[in-house]
Parts: sequence; C-alpha cells; structure tokens
Amino acid sequence: MAQVQQPKTSSSSPLTPTTSGQDTPPHKAHPHPNYVGIWVFLAVLTAAELTVAFLPWHKNVIIALLLGMALWKAALVGLYYMHLRFETRRIVILALGPLPLCVILVAAVATEFFW
Repeated sequence: MAQVQQPKTSSSSPLTPTTSGQDTPPHKAHPHPNYVGIWVFLAVLTAAELTVAFLPWHKNVIIALLLGMALWKAALVGLYYMHLRFETRRIVILALGPLPLCVILVAAVATEFFW
C-alpha cells in the first residue's frame, strides 16, 4: 500500500497550541487561599445581615448596612472563588464591566419607587 506523506510543518506537535506569533506569558503559580476561612467569614457576614435586618433601627440605616455587607460578600466571592484576585487585568475588567449596567437598572427601578 502507498503511504500518504504529511506536509512538513513547523517542529511543533499538532497537539500543542499555537500562539499565532504572539508570546503568551506563562501562568504564575499563586498561593491557594484558605477557602474554608473565607466560607466561615461569609457565613458570619450572613448571620450579621440577618441580625441587622431585624434591628429596630431606621430603615435607611438598615438598608445601607445590608447593601454594604452584600457588596463585601460579593467582592469576597469574586476575588477568591472566581479567582479574580489572581487573574490578569483584562479578565478583571471583563468581569466588572457589567456593573455599571446593574447600577443603571437599579436606579431606573428606584425612580419608580420615589415618583
């Protein structure tokens, strides 16, 4: 039987990814965060939110505290469980890009409450 010859290509294997002429930086090894400690901290923040929600304080103070704690929890989840703390700047910008849209939508809904 006749063998089919493969055209000669570069010295790289067909299974190795090509970079199309661009040098990609190697991934830096990063220390693994204490996931259990972060989970415990998130649980404590959740318990604090439940406590604050039932305090006999002014409603605006309660809402401000709850929003602050929710943003803190979201930042912890994004930084550690989504590994944004260890990503490049472009990935962080891509992940945080939709936040202005969320602010606009919340402001639009809030205006219906006040008018």
